[in-house]
Amino acid sequence: MLKPLLTAALIALTPAAASALTCGNSAGGFAAWKADFAKIAKKNGVGKRGLQALANAQYAKRTIAADRNQKSFKYSLDKFMQIRGANTIIAQGKKRRARNINFYNALEKRFGVPAGIVIAVHGMETGFGNFMGDSNVVSAITTLAYDCRRSAFFQPHALAAIVMVDKGMISPNAIGAKHGELGHTQFLPGNALKYGIDGNGDGRIDFNNQSDALASTANYLRAHGWKPGKGYQQGQPNYRVLKEWNAATVYQQSLAIMGSQIDG
Repeated sequence: MLKPLLTAALIALTPAAASALTCGNSAGGFAAWKADFAKIAKKNGVGKRGLQALANAQYAKRTIAADRNQKSFKYSLDKFMQIRGANTIIAQGKKRRARNINFYNALEKRFGVPAGIVIAVHGMETGFGNFMGDSNVVSAITTLAYDCRRSAFFQPHALAAIVMVDKGMISPNAIGAKHGELGHTQFLPGNALKYGIDGNGDGRIDFNNQSDALASTANYLRAHGWKPGKGYQQGQPNYRVLKEWNAATVYQQSLAIMGSQIDG
């Protein structure tokens, strides 16, 4: 049984709260920023467990380095697919679809998203769960919320991460990708709260569980406008939804190509 997460709304900061925060481009002001962010968290009902996780967060230098050095999306489509191992994802994806056809059929019946796209996302994001990150989620996401480059984008996700810790959904020591993404398909914390689905019926949502992560992925795509039964190649109705998953054109193109071959 697929159950939606009870916390349905994306955590949001009011404009006044966001403007009160001072961003920085080095570790120097991070402690003061955390203290200010804790006040916002308290007003949003975050309790002791979440506030402690925020207090313990470390400035993530590797996250900043990764954020400043994103080169792959500048490649041509052919080069990008080669680097991402598209042929391997397609070959393995076909096998995964055949082995778990009932699961993928159930996802498509509920959300309208075909197996090929869900599997392609899974393969692209973590190599089917083979590498789901090496960074502390709370440290990574709060560092990005503090950093001046994209603080407004990451602040709601940082708040969501400590909400998740507070609710016991993730550990304060949870490990994810360098930008704080979680699990098999790399959900940012705010999206995890809003679109998380219990895909295996155990009563909890764990993005390190494959069923939960893939159900949540299908739920996310449907919520962002996926039209059941419609195509997802360039020029077709669902192609634009791929941009909602990742804004890079080569990423969208790759998903469309791999998805169609996996489904084929």
